[in-house]
Amino acid sequence: MPALRLYAGPAARRYLERHGLRPADVGVVPAAAGGPKGLILGPLDRFIFGSWLATSQQPVHLVGASIGAWRMATACLQHSVAAFERLERDYIAQHYELPPGRRRPSAEQVSEQFGHNLRRFYGGRIPEVLQHPRYRLHIVTAHGRHLLGRDGPLRTPLGYLGAFAANALHRRALGAWLDRVVFSAPASGDLPFDPTDFRTRQVALTEANFMDALQASCSIPFALRPVHGIASAPPGTYWDGGITDYHLHLRYRPPTDSPLVLYPHFQKAVVPGWLDKVWQHRHRSTAALDAMLLLAPDPDWVKTLPNAKLPDRNDFTHYGPNLAARMQAWNRAVHAAQQLADEFAQWLERPDLSRVEPL
Repeated sequence: MPALRLYAGPAARRYLERHGLRPADVGVVPAAAGGPKGLILGPLDRFIFGSWLATSQQPVHLVGASIGAWRMATACLQHSVAAFERLERDYIAQHYELPPGRRRPSAEQVSEQFGHNLRRFYGGRIPEVLQHPRYRLHIVTAHGRHLLGRDGPLRTPLGYLGAFAANALHRRALGAWLDRVVFSAPASGDLPFDPTDFRTRQVALTEANFMDALQASCSIPFALRPVHGIASAPPGTYWDGGITDYHLHLRYRPPTDSPLVLYPHFQKAVVPGWLDKVWQHRHRSTAALDAMLLLAPDPDWVKTLPNAKLPDRNDFTHYGPNLAARMQAWNRAVHAAQQLADEFAQWLERPDLSRVEPL
């Protein structure tokens, strides 16, 4: 059964018809939030960054939120294939001992352990990320405003209730509760997307704030605590970047010489924000994605995976303390996902535009 489907915006389709797809054509690579779903993209990441993009020389902007930020920061490490393999192993093996009488770990426990894991993963290697000769990393975070400007047992749920209600009226109204803060590596220049769709601030990514920015981008509300007081950034609390930009549905502006946005994703829909998951009409493609070529698993192929779905956060509850069973299921899914990378490599050798569907 074919595993990979390709979707292109109208501008990307026209470009592919004239030029095909070359590594030098890629100017931006987004990476979505989505927790364990991102594991399915590991083989594609290793192929794209480990061999295919390595044959070109142009700068490439890497834009990530949550696990996508972790993946894109990993792409900036030397020997990225080995780094991606380690990310996969570490993510699959993560386990939180439950305190007596509790069904799930506390947000404080998860935040502390997750921060420790990030320090162990990137310790001593941050300069590799910041000084990559070609890749320009952008870490997306959600910055709390008003009630969400501080964390608290009453403030946080009330704040997110207000954010949900505001977002239901209009996505821009969410800006009353949260704004977008993007931490960009040196030499990045302007953001590779138009930031006027939502209140946005760009902050320099440095050795002093890298760990906090990356942890903030992964700090799912209620599952982890937000990060406070990030160096060189506006004061306040910082939450998972997926809250404002779940799948990074942004008005991309790739460089003229590298005009395509290559998006390895775990589904066709590019959902704007985490709170938009319930609003199906916001899942449709827009002109913002015109220059995008999106790679995603075929939904029918996904049904062949363990539990007939992608790995997701519900698996932590489903498998409970049975770490071995969850690891086995996730490892099987990741092993099967090698087919995605193999099919993309084959398509690059013999591009068949009949396989490229409208995004």
